[in-house]
Amino acid sequence: MNVPVRWLSLIAVMFLVSACASGPRVVADFDHNANFESYRTFAFHEPLGTDRAGYTTILTERLKSLTRLQMEQRGYQYDPDSPDLLVNFLAQSRQKSEYVPPPPMPWGPNYFGYRMGWYNPWMGYGFGSDVIQYTEGVLSIDLIDARRTQLVWEGVATSIIDNVEQAASEKNLAPVVADIFAKYPFVAGSGFEQQKAR
Repeated sequence: MNVPVRWLSLIAVMFLVSACASGPRVVADFDHNANFESYRTFAFHEPLGTDRAGYTTILTERLKSLTRLQMEQRGYQYDPDSPDLLVNFLAQSRQKSEYVPPPPMPWGPNYFGYRMGWYNPWMGYGFGSDVIQYTEGVLSIDLIDARRTQLVWEGVATSIIDNVEQAASEKNLAPVVADIFAKYPFVAGSGFEQQKAR
């Protein structure tokens, strides 16, 4: 069975979108000049990027709970009075579009123009372009050197959101936060090279 080039392009884009929907794409980076051996305590930045109009959101509370769990699992102690690290969040969603161009028509773009105004082709026929629209969600977790007010680590997860309200649930947030911290190579009081050698 011969599949038109246009549909192959459309299937390829849909495959990429569905692949992103299966799990977040996570990237991370850190300041190689930071002294991670000196970090043992943490607290949360004020205000947090997920707060709104001066008050704490439900999303913020969920992220604080999930992040505190991840930090404590790595040996960090929560200390709001004298933290070595401050944690901040940013969460946003945006509409994205994927453009699928029409395939080249060797017979010319106006070859079938004589049909226009007389009758329509069958369903599925046509060589126009397609646009797939979807919602992309981005969650960023920052770790800041509290004394220097300097960003020292950042983890960012990007994924396709089918339902914005469900995406903010603790059930859906927990694996995303865990995936982000899976990219964090440090434990409390230990530098990168020390932990890497363990």
